[in-house]
Amino acid sequence: MTFTFRPASRENVGLIVGLAGASGSGKTYTALRLATGMAAGKRFAVIDTEAGRSKHYADRFQFDHGDLTPPFTPDRYSEAIKAADDAGYPVIVVDSFSHEWAGEGGCLDWQEQEFERMGRNDRALMASWIKPKMAHKMMVQKLLQCRAHLILCLRAEEKIEMVRNDKGKMEVVPKKGRAGFVGWLPICEKSLPFELTTSILLLPDAPGCPQKLKIEDQHLSYFPPERPVTEEAGAALAAWARGEDVGQGTGITEAHYQVTTPAPDDRITAREAADLEAKCLEVGVPVANLMRAAKVERLGYIAKADFERCLHWVTEAGAKRQLASSDV
Repeated sequence: MTFTFRPASRENVGLIVGLAGASGSGKTYTALRLATGMAAGKRFAVIDTEAGRSKHYADRFQFDHGDLTPPFTPDRYSEAIKAADDAGYPVIVVDSFSHEWAGEGGCLDWQEQEFERMGRNDRALMASWIKPKMAHKMMVQKLLQCRAHLILCLRAEEKIEMVRNDKGKMEVVPKKGRAGFVGWLPICEKSLPFELTTSILLLPDAPGCPQKLKIEDQHLSYFPPERPVTEEAGAALAAWARGEDVGQGTGITEAHYQVTTPAPDDRITAREAADLEAKCLEVGVPVANLMRAAKVERLGYIAKADFERCLHWVTEAGAKRQLASSDV
């Protein structure tokens, strides 16, 4: 067999983002914000195992919805995700992915059924995991081949354990997970969050603010822990995946978050925001770049007085991109 090698480049990289959190931590809302930024104005898909919870935000985000019902086997997740991928959605949100492990018909249920079938003895304990774990691994392999970007919402729960202190007494302490994280742990197969591109934890006392489970160094600036995750983080991740330069000087940095938020009466209209977005798409300028230049978290926050200036900025930025492309 002959292998061919060529210089490596980052282009059309599929992203898998994990968002773990307890109830009230902002998982669903944060996932929809990320997906909106990653989809760049296109509709994205939501696979919902939570009895339509994501539809609570249907008036704020543009997405198509599909229910996934029990049994929550790995194969059913793979089928649902493949259907959305085949339909051409740029981003697929799965809310919640924890059911694949701990839901009705999930891996834990499957193992229990196998254990019962094998006689519930010591020999059966390990063997009962063979089929569910193999199915889980096959599903993960299929996720890695998905063309769309994936956002997986995971429930999290506060874990504790008994340990012996330095005085020899047993005491209850928060349980340590992988990567040294303490307390809140995702409900899923233990290795899953660390097989994804990015995995963050959201806590109930700071909804939407990311705590690092796994974030590559080149993505750290997109997720400042003291601020909620925004559409811009999604746009920046998607731009990075396309091979664009969103590093030093163009990424989401602390300085970027020195944003302005004019009063509602001073903001551009929804039609003007749509016009700016359409212009960005027309000339090939990421909407996130415009929002960075205007120092706003959303297009709709741009001040009325800045509309013409922003329109001119997009036109010039598009011309520069076209010139740069023609010079290559």
